Amino acid sequence: MHELYDIASPKKATNLSVNSDLLSKTRALNINLSATLERALREELAKRKAAQWADENRAAITSYNKFVEQHGCFGDEFREF
Repeated sequence: MHELYDIASPKKATNLSVNSDLLSKTRALNINLSATLERALREELAKRKAAQWADENRAAITSYNKFVEQHGCFGDEFREF
């Protein structure tokens, strides 16, 4: 499976601004900020890449769907379901 990013890439320290109350409450519960941020970024990246793919392929998908509407799918005559 193709990865969204290089998971073996080294970690990089960065500075973020976070709501102070949110930060104190997450720290009080020992929530791993780095792991939580990485998971959220990975999910957002996957969502945006999927949307980008759909946008880039919209014309081809529309064209294929029109073709199938007019001509049917390959092998329709052989299906038994």
